[in-house]
Amino acid sequence: MTMPKFSPLPPARNLTEELTATLAERIRSGELAASEKLPTEQEMIAAFGVSRTVVREAIAALRAEGLVESRQGAGVFVVGDKRRRPFRIESDGAETVEGVLAIMELRRSVEIEAAGLAAERRTEADLKAIHDAVEAFDAAIHNGDAVAADFQFHKAICEATANPYFASFLEFLGYHIIPRQTVRVQVSSSEEMTRYLQKVAREHHQIVTAIEARDGAAARRAMGRHLTRGRDRYASLVSSVES
Repeated sequence: MTMPKFSPLPPARNLTEELTATLAERIRSGELAASEKLPTEQEMIAAFGVSRTVVREAIAALRAEGLVESRQGAGVFVVGDKRRRPFRIESDGAETVEGVLAIMELRRSVEIEAAGLAAERRTEADLKAIHDAVEAFDAAIHNGDAVAADFQFHKAICEATANPYFASFLEFLGYHIIPRQTVRVQVSSSEEMTRYLQKVAREHHQIVTAIEARDGAAARRAMGRHLTRGRDRYASLVSSVES
């Protein structure tokens, strides 16, 4: 596929958001038409000069906004106007302290119940997907960037509920559910980020233990603690930077 209308992105603080905004604008303007197939991952890597992770996160964000859809074995396609979903959270809102805390509050009302249902309904395949996501997160800790793995962990739990609307809701929110993008700006060192992520990892393992034991009440408590501590860690981190 030839791609004359794409060019490398300019340097930016957040390449994922830059690529997402670029593609979203071309979809909304009609430059990328409804039902048009997007270039492959490799083509976008070459055209925009970004990594595979950036491309995948941008596509996930576009999918969460209802702008594109993945078709098994065919690729990623632009969604027509009539099928686009109206609810979304803008990137600007997720960059403010108030916005991040509001999103984290919203998550509690959904994910605590999702964890309980996952424990009660999960299959062995679901449990494997959750374990795989935990292992991917653990492996990503030392890179200081575990956003994609963290999102996949929470999505795997939602998928284990056997209720597709939980996972759909998480897709609506997209990567904004993970405040790590903003946290990266706040932390002063890679060591501090590693400690932050290690605390998150320990809480993930507690949730998995409860789901594995099919203990719905324990899973709800573990997820509740995780989200509450995540909110408190984030608020404390921002407060320490601002003081």
